[in-house]
Amino acid sequence: MRFLSIGAVCAVALCYVASTAAHHSDAGYDQERIIGFEGTVTRFLWRNPHITVYVDVESDDGETVEWGIETGSTPIMTRSGWTRELFAPGDEITVRAHPDRQHRSHAMMISIEKADGSVWIQDESDTQATVSATSLAGVWKGIGSTTGPFARALNAMPLTPAGEAASASYNFQAESPIRDCIPPPAPGTVVGSTVYLNEFQIFDDRVVIRSEFFDAERIVYLDGRGHPENGERTNQGHSIGRWEGDTLVVDTVLFAEHRSTNGTGVPSGPDKHVVERFSLSDDGTRMIVEVELEDPDYLVGTFSATKELLYAPHLQLFRYDCDPELSRQFGFE
Repeated sequence: MRFLSIGAVCAVALCYVASTAAHHSDAGYDQERIIGFEGTVTRFLWRNPHITVYVDVESDDGETVEWGIETGSTPIMTRSGWTRELFAPGDEITVRAHPDRQHRSHAMMISIEKADGSVWIQDESDTQATVSATSLAGVWKGIGSTTGPFARALNAMPLTPAGEAASASYNFQAESPIRDCIPPPAPGTVVGSTVYLNEFQIFDDRVVIRSEFFDAERIVYLDGRGHPENGERTNQGHSIGRWEGDTLVVDTVLFAEHRSTNGTGVPSGPDKHVVERFSLSDDGTRMIVEVELEDPDYLVGTFSATKELLYAPHLQLFRYDCDPELSRQFGFE
């Protein structure tokens, strides 16, 4: 297999490295290594959770090996300019990627260059504000500078003995809910990613919050009802809300036992309780999301943090339609 010079790929790698951690698990790929090779496209799978380009590559001993080159999901890659017709069997391409730690013929893409000289990457850069919102209704995108600190703060929360045991025993490859296409619950539905969009629909009796990530949907009831006694525990829990001026206050309980939500590898307990406050920034270009989370089975004390979303009415939500078979194919078995 003829590997290309690492020096030739560094410029592209630098612009991509900051975004990969938001969408891929560091555990699955050696992000300290960059490999490059030429090959011929055999298949192009436009499916989630990751679009995959399969490439026949000739090894040094003359054997042909098919590599699977993983990229982002269809919403991310569509916003990066990709289409399902971008690659076809027989296309000659040059791949730059981070190799999989476990699968010798699998890698995470940095860039792909076609024979016409065009270079295709995964663009997860922050969108710039174009207009101001007058309410919470509309499409919103995470802001990278606030997502990282939020996640780090949650992962730094002190844990109960049960929380420490769950975190220590967690095997991402085998136990991540992603392998079964299960979305994260609140607060991760809205605040957990910079690369996926959220839509808020405001009605008199409810607010519907839709996330592009795994097509998660939450209904926040505004009709004065309380939480049901002994209600069913579900992935997104049961949410009731109220308005305090222009601020939407959302109270959520009855979460199902998601395996990794209160920080990496820390489940949701039966008494998990999340309160979120959604409000507009002074200039209307951002949504301020203040979160308080309590889960006495796994967390010590109350987690409090803030994240911001950018108003992005010019962007379109896409269906995720996660494919469990593909999700389990690499890194989750």
